[in-house]
Amino acid sequence: MASKSTAASVPAKVHVHLYYGVDPSRYRKDDNVGCLYGYHHAESNSLALSYSQDHPEGRAMRLIRRGLKALLGCDLIHTFRNRTALLEADVIWTHTEREYLSAALLLMLKRGPKPLLLAQSVWLLDIWNSLGVVKRAIYKVLLNRADLLTTLTHDNAALVRRFWNRDATVVLYGIGTEDFPLQPVTQWRPHAPLRVAALGNDRDRDWQTFMEAFENDKRFSARLATQRKVPRPSEADNVVVAPVTGIDEQRKLYEWADVIVVPLHPNHHASGITVVLEGVMAGKLVIATDIGGLKDYFSHDAVSYVPVHDPHSLRETVAALAADPDGTTARIVRAQQELVSKELTTRGYARQHVALTHQMLRDAAFREGVTSLARPGTTTPIKRNPHKRWTVS
Repeated sequence: MASKSTAASVPAKVHVHLYYGVDPSRYRKDDNVGCLYGYHHAESNSLALSYSQDHPEGRAMRLIRRGLKALLGCDLIHTFRNRTALLEADVIWTHTEREYLSAALLLMLKRGPKPLLLAQSVWLLDIWNSLGVVKRAIYKVLLNRADLLTTLTHDNAALVRRFWNRDATVVLYGIGTEDFPLQPVTQWRPHAPLRVAALGNDRDRDWQTFMEAFENDKRFSARLATQRKVPRPSEADNVVVAPVTGIDEQRKLYEWADVIVVPLHPNHHASGITVVLEGVMAGKLVIATDIGGLKDYFSHDAVSYVPVHDPHSLRETVAALAADPDGTTARIVRAQQELVSKELTTRGYARQHVALTHQMLRDAAFREGVTSLARPGTTTPIKRNPHKRWTVS
């Protein structure tokens, strides 16, 4: 499909299809943060953005919608409610498979010219082998409707090739500097006992390893902030487990901490990257499990990595770094330099989408031109190449 916005002075229409609950017109409206994940930074004279809207619903409908979402793996009702904006776009951006699977189904049901679909995979590849044969077959049909597949790590991109025989473009995730501005570090001086914090609600957080590493060790004062239930083999008085609510409480936890730990189970989708980025922005030492493609973002000289499910290594790595304040300060500075040089911000994340979208539109226009030359006077629909790999120019 060629862009429906063909005139040079008319911006291409991009529809950002997000999950229910983060409608930019409602989400943190009083904070004026724009669109979650920073897609609003892509707005320009060449791209006009619209966003999915959260339609009011009663308790019964909410239960039905969520039930279908859990059963199908995508939110069909939310997508159907936003069908007009989706179908009027030149390009659709989706943040996860929960959005692009239903968007792809909508596009398959539409006749005539259709928007281009940028489909970003996050969790689906980690659970692919656990899905039933029928569901995998349906998902593959829907995936073939996507014009561009993206992932947040090279680990996930490799799984795209392995499971779906497609190429995927890696898009590096970024953090919003409005909520977490960069806090330059002059000299890292830890407290005694050392203050260690971990936070997050991701299902791939390894809280057991975190607890085993620091419980009942008086060298550490630890705080674990999560809404998930954390089994505790003992009631150690040096560990506090309690959720944090809102940005202000998160900032206070980062201010309190000397070290931010991101303990993880095996995964491929950069689980914990948001906390890693927030910790680096806050000027804290960050230690993470060496899994999930996090090294796509930070080198081992910037963020310290420890083996999976190894509480002893985690504990002793933290202790060793605490004993070397000067070396740790240099490590934190390197992490911040890497964040800036790679533009690991929401602006950088949006910039990558802009570059990919322009490439998609150029390629679509080229295909339409070739088709017109081959069949003058016809309106034969363009056949997309589902295996086309896009690159950021």
